[in-house]
Amino acid sequence: MTSVLGEPSVREVTLRSPAVGDAAAVHDLVRRSGRLDVNTRYAYLIWCRDFASTSLVAEHDGRILGFVTGYRPPRDPAVYFAWQSAIDQDRPVPGLAFAMMDEITRRVRADGARTFETTVNPGNRAIIMLIRKLAAEYAGELEISELFGAAELGDGHDVEMLYRFSIENPRHG
Repeated sequence: MTSVLGEPSVREVTLRSPAVGDAAAVHDLVRRSGRLDVNTRYAYLIWCRDFASTSLVAEHDGRILGFVTGYRPPRDPAVYFAWQSAIDQDRPVPGLAFAMMDEITRRVRADGARTFETTVNPGNRAIIMLIRKLAAEYAGELEISELFGAAELGDGHDVEMLYRFSIENPRHG
């Protein structure tokens, strides 16, 4: 079902693990977001190759419309840390951000993760609302604390708040 503006609905978007061939599109998506720290294309090649099982891309008609990149920290493999995510603002798909986060959470939960973590800049209200909704879906009490202060991050970077919740008892299957 296509939306009124001709954009795909979330049901028409394929959520899949990234491949190395997706790295350039993911890098471009991050660069165009204007909000995320842009890493080198090489970094996204590594993420798409070595972290494919803990990352995903949203694709429609051969175009990457979104992605989530994350990993299982060696300090605690029962944790899933969502490191970066973005949606193509040129082709917005209502509900896609939540669908991507929910799908990656389901996948890593099935693989043994028990806790979801991510960092959010306090001014990013859209992501804060998304993470609150995701935590509510997993019936996890949301813990929020400062992970890195502006002084630690440098270069005028704002504080990064750690959002953490259990994914052990989802409200849905």
